[in-house]
Amino acid sequence: MNRPPNPAPPDSAKSFRSERFDFASFFFTGLTGFATLLIVAILAVILLNIVVQGWESLSWRFISTIPKDNFFDPASTGVLPMIVGTTGRVFVMTIFVLPVGVITAIYLTEYAPSTSPLTRFIRAAVNNLAGVPSIVFGLFGLGFFINFVGRNLDALLDSPGPTWGQPAILWASLTLAVMTLPVVIVATEESLRAIPPGLREASLALGATKLQTILRVVLPQALPGIMTGGILAVSRAAGEVAPILFTGVAYYMANLPSKLTDQFMDLGYHVYVLSTQSPNIEQTRPILYATVLVLLMLTFALNFTAILIRARMRKKLRALG
Repeated sequence: MNRPPNPAPPDSAKSFRSERFDFASFFFTGLTGFATLLIVAILAVILLNIVVQGWESLSWRFISTIPKDNFFDPASTGVLPMIVGTTGRVFVMTIFVLPVGVITAIYLTEYAPSTSPLTRFIRAAVNNLAGVPSIVFGLFGLGFFINFVGRNLDALLDSPGPTWGQPAILWASLTLAVMTLPVVIVATEESLRAIPPGLREASLALGATKLQTILRVVLPQALPGIMTGGILAVSRAAGEVAPILFTGVAYYMANLPSKLTDQFMDLGYHVYVLSTQSPNIEQTRPILYATVLVLLMLTFALNFTAILIRARMRKKLRALG
């Protein structure tokens, strides 16, 4: 005896099952939204406080003046040497860190076998380097770049005095380059892995060598990601103080740095000096906030410049594609 087929459920039952409230999904979605809103709110409060407190003391005279011996006086102080020093060390650091980080990432992604002990050792070294405190990099820069490399260069070049074996903007920049190297390597690796394997295979099938494929096919496609790594490196290095304490920053300089062997003044270190060594903290507070505001503006300007360069590269790649 054949049984009749089961009747289809009514439309109301279907709509009830499809519209059933998922409390767990709603809870975790709301939780992530609240966490995001909380982070944005904290950032907005910090930025607003700095802008409100420092805007009154911010002026063209403040930005373009080289301070005299007493830079705790709001009427005569300025931050021009700190702006030049901070911009210079970030620029020199970028020149060193980007080529080394990109070459290392290309080796790890395109050449090194994933199961090789050497590859595992390099990856472990990069991961450990990312977790080292910044003050340790400062001590490393003092011991390696200044005491070892710099003094040996002075002996080799028969310098009349300590030219290379002393704190300088070059050694501070190299120390920052070592500190930000893992950021560039990781960002470049992710960018290289995102390139479809078919592009590499098509280039090799047309007779190009592996090096030609990397230089003419892979790297141009990965340039926006590489620039992202550079932006992250600049963002981290611009406000760092500990790595440059022993390697190049000066408490006070009457002149702007003109050579890589010169010491320099720095915005981050100047903020530390204003907040800890002022004889009258209430009098110094406005220029302290103004200096922090200048540091934030400089960091945003450096990042914005790098973002514009990255956007221009992406536009050119789309036009070529």
